Amino acid sequence: MSTCKAIMSSLTHMRPLTCAASASSSYPSRLAPYPPDLIKWVTKEGGFVHPAVKIAQSLNSNGLGLVTNQQIPRGTDLIILPHHLPLSFRSFDSDHTQDSVDSVLAQLAHRIPEELWAMKLGLKLLQERAKVGSFWWPYISNLPETYSVPIFFPGEDIKNLQYAPLLHQVNKRCRFLLDFEQEIKRALVHLTPDKHPFGDQEVHASSLGWAMAAVSSRAFRLYGSKRPDGVQIDVPMMLPLIDMCNHSFSPNARIVQERDTDNLKMQVKVVAEREMKEDDPLLLNYGCLSNDFFLLDYGFVVDSNPYDHIELKYDGALLDAASMAAGVSSPNFSAPAPWQELILSQLNLAGEAPDLKVTFGGQEIVEGRLLAALRVLLASNMETAQNSDLNTLKSLSAEAPLGVANEKAVFRTLIALCVIALEHFPTKIMDDESLLKQGASGSTELAIQFRIQKKSVIVDVMRSLSRKLKLLSSKESVTAEG
Repeated sequence: MSTCKAIMSSLTHMRPLTCAASASSSYPSRLAPYPPDLIKWVTKEGGFVHPAVKIAQSLNSNGLGLVTNQQIPRGTDLIILPHHLPLSFRSFDSDHTQDSVDSVLAQLAHRIPEELWAMKLGLKLLQERAKVGSFWWPYISNLPETYSVPIFFPGEDIKNLQYAPLLHQVNKRCRFLLDFEQEIKRALVHLTPDKHPFGDQEVHASSLGWAMAAVSSRAFRLYGSKRPDGVQIDVPMMLPLIDMCNHSFSPNARIVQERDTDNLKMQVKVVAEREMKEDDPLLLNYGCLSNDFFLLDYGFVVDSNPYDHIELKYDGALLDAASMAAGVSSPNFSAPAPWQELILSQLNLAGEAPDLKVTFGGQEIVEGRLLAALRVLLASNMETAQNSDLNTLKSLSAEAPLGVANEKAVFRTLIALCVIALEHFPTKIMDDESLLKQGASGSTELAIQFRIQKKSVIVDVMRSLSRKLKLLSSKESVTAEG
């Protein structure tokens, strides 16, 4: 934990370009004590905001959101941003002439791995935040001073997540921020103030974390310019006002990009997907994401998320333990036969560079590769298994493709695997719910909510597989009686 404590110590230190690391109240304050009216700024700059759209405290999230104060018909334009209002980082591969400041920023951005794309736009956000008289200051001053993403959790609440894949991602991001802070210092140490991209201010891990969180929680990946081959390039953009729409898997609005008929430049619109009533919040679908991404990038957890899942490592010893617990005897998990090894290679679960990450939950219930592997490893008839279509073996809707006995053994092993995964959590769901009732708040509450949802995914998978097992047994009984 010493590395984690060092990371947290840096991220929570107050710096000129950053703010408090985590919210101290239910609704985090904005960067400026009295920021400009965002709706007035958007309309002043040539944008459009429907008169019924207002900014208000969100009832279902800790922050501000957009609501309607009257009925609005489906198909109505709610917000229109002209081309110059979105904040984006222009393509580094473009032919645009760059001044020395932009050139330094581009060089720094090239050092950021693609998976942390939010940090690239975060550099631009920090540059505009530091710039006196920035065009985007009316927007930036309205941004939250704090974010509830896990990189800003106290060390104890990071542990409270209780889920290794997310802990790995949090620590990976923290290490990146600390390392990138040093890279930036080395790159800027000899620059004169007029060439310094951040107004000659020091940039620390805390300010980088704030910028990355601001972008990851608010930016949208929209179409930018086209490559010479005609392929449209996705460009992350921060969309003033639009980014105050909250998330729902059943949205009542959507984002549309289209050409302005007056100047043919791209504009971004929010359009009502269905009729809206008075006091309805404006809701967009941020994506069909697991709670790992919602918490990492947005700082919230979705209850009963249909896209949430549990990650496991495909491991022969683990499967051996599960099969023994299920009363299923098979020596093939740790030592598969050559023909089974071949099929595992086709599933990319064996061979030179296998992908051993498998999942429970989400839309599949059980990842197809894991299901196919168990069906093959528990198969009693080599010829039938070898001649079976791989996609059929990967499908949970395919009814016992290798026989009922095989399918029952597979389901029992999967259920036992779920039990083992559940036992890896140091607390039970009832314990967690009791802690929430006692009044946990802030990052502690988020961590507990997150782990409850992960455990609930496992429980739901177990129930689903148990129903399938019971149905198989009943069909087998009917067949035997017949």
